[in-house]
Amino acid sequence: MIGNLISLIILFFVIYDPLLSIPFFLNATKNMDKEERFKTATLAILVASIISIAVLFSGIRLLNLFNTNLDDFKVAGGIVLGLLGVKMVLGIPITEIEKGENKSISGVAVIIGTPLLSGPAAITTIIISVSDYGLLTTGIAVTLVLALTGILLYSAAKLLHFLGETAIQVSTTMMGLITLSWGVMFIRGGLGI
Repeated sequence: MIGNLISLIILFFVIYDPLLSIPFFLNATKNMDKEERFKTATLAILVASIISIAVLFSGIRLLNLFNTNLDDFKVAGGIVLGLLGVKMVLGIPITEIEKGENKSISGVAVIIGTPLLSGPAAITTIIISVSDYGLLTTGIAVTLVLALTGILLYSAAKLLHFLGETAIQVSTTMMGLITLSWGVMFIRGGLGI
């Protein structure tokens, strides 16, 4: 179980990719004071957590509701992860976020919470991980990654200053390769190869 847990923690850290959210978070909150930034980070983690928990407990039922099966979802999820991985490797923005001037705490937090943190790749990975590794192991991994993500968002300014944008881009590229390889693995699993 420990080996699976460590693998899932790494996978979910790559999928949620909090380092990718830091530059957007800092840009979107640059005109906010420290308290507003803290509220924005807290709300973003709350949004990502609610979505992740809902999928964690009802993912398979959602598949049944939409009359699909896990193998089909693995292939579809593998394609999503593969596309996400390619974008990360090539440095292509993952989402097209409108650059409006009126950036409210809730507006910024929701964009970070979903799709940046808990987007289609996270939802897909949670459903497949629950099926492959169980609810408890997946739940622990998701909880630990979301807690770490919260810590990173709370200290985003210090982290960006310490690492620099280049280091964050390099780590995102490396995480993109891992995401791409998990996408291939999901497709192979769904096809029974």
